Amino acid sequence: MNSIALKSFIGLRQSSPETSHFSAQPKPITLHRKFKVLAGKYSPKVQGRNLRVAIVGGGPAGGAAAETLAKGGIETFLIERKLDNCKPCGGAIPLCMVGEFDLPLDIIDRRVTKMKMISPSNVAVDIGRTLKPHEYIGMVRREVLDNYLRERAKENGANIINGLFLKMDIPKDKESPYVLHYSGYDGKTGGVGEKRTLEVDAVIGADGANSRVAKAIDAGDYEYAIAFQERVKIPDEKMVYYENLAEMYVGDDVSPDFYGWVFPKCDHVAVGTGTVTHKGDIKKFQVATRKRAEDKILGGKIIRVEAHPIPEHPRPRRLKGRVALVGDAAGYVTKCSGEGIYFAAKSGRMCAEAIVEGSENGKRLVDEGDLRKYLEKWDKTYWPTYKVLDILQKVFYRSNPAREAFVEMCGDEYVQKMTFDSYLYKTVVPGNPLEDLKLAINTIGSLVRANALRNEMNKLNVSQ
Repeated sequence: MNSIALKSFIGLRQSSPETSHFSAQPKPITLHRKFKVLAGKYSPKVQGRNLRVAIVGGGPAGGAAAETLAKGGIETFLIERKLDNCKPCGGAIPLCMVGEFDLPLDIIDRRVTKMKMISPSNVAVDIGRTLKPHEYIGMVRREVLDNYLRERAKENGANIINGLFLKMDIPKDKESPYVLHYSGYDGKTGGVGEKRTLEVDAVIGADGANSRVAKAIDAGDYEYAIAFQERVKIPDEKMVYYENLAEMYVGDDVSPDFYGWVFPKCDHVAVGTGTVTHKGDIKKFQVATRKRAEDKILGGKIIRVEAHPIPEHPRPRRLKGRVALVGDAAGYVTKCSGEGIYFAAKSGRMCAEAIVEGSENGKRLVDEGDLRKYLEKWDKTYWPTYKVLDILQKVFYRSNPAREAFVEMCGDEYVQKMTFDSYLYKTVVPGNPLEDLKLAINTIGSLVRANALRNEMNKLNVSQ
């Protein structure tokens, strides 16, 4: 498991008076960055205007990219059809995202400081003992977060288009524009929309797992999970239990290769699950998740049902010409945890920064080499995280006994510290060698016990 440095928390911006443990805050991160120009000086200058870039998709990746581009002098267009998007997402964001993206605290529904990891046999392990007083996992509703990021991009000069992207004409040379075809709605709630086109110098595909931009550049397919979630309004007295608590359930009943969750929101809980290998059984797994949490959500009313594909690994191609993919469109969701919001926003910003740098703040054209700097930086920074979580999923999500071992490990304080530090701050450093050795021994012990339990279960099945 990754070993992580516990960095000092930076960048909280309060939107209203907060309790005392938020009072001591270091200097916030500024979003106004000075970019060092590298490749742009070798590209042709744009004549009579600034560089034009279109972003397809208005989620965290698209919103973060649009803001960075607009601030960097780029003529920015963001195309999104579902401006009230309510993606079936657990909505958990790491602490570092609050500071890095200068998020106001009033868009965060809950500050989770405790988690329960619940095994197939319903053994519950409390997680969160290593958190410091100011540390928490933020719980947001996607429609609130996404709208906030888009509106902030608009305030900084981005053009937000309510439209459905249809297709894209690829230019035959390095300087001709990309022509985007879309249906414009201009606030209309229904109808087929008005067919329109938009000419731009570069395109960022932030349009999710079913990305049409990815298809346009032949980015290839990837394996994906189906996430199914219900928003459940539970009685106020039961909501108190989930005030700062989230639950994760593992077991073949809730998912053969993922987990079920109950995450608290403003006035309800999100109950969901996901799977890659048994997509046709997703509703059965959802029923099982509700059953596992039955006592705590009894009397609840389902107020919304959501389902959506989630990528399981990066696409074979994430870049072609002056088109780059970010967020779910690129496949940036972690195994084991299913985390994607932070990585979406981060990839959108990193891609936009590469364009701003390469274009000399919108004064020059960009090429594939400029955009490739984003991919190189991304892979160097985050590829190890994806590989480690991929291994963990293969080892611990393979059977119920292995999941029992996983939950047992989660009770270890060192495991909790490394896990939360990794999630909250996204920074990898060497751990404590002695503790790492103890963790390795304990892991082997847990797996041995899990294997012995599985063998005994197999014997029982054979004898019946």
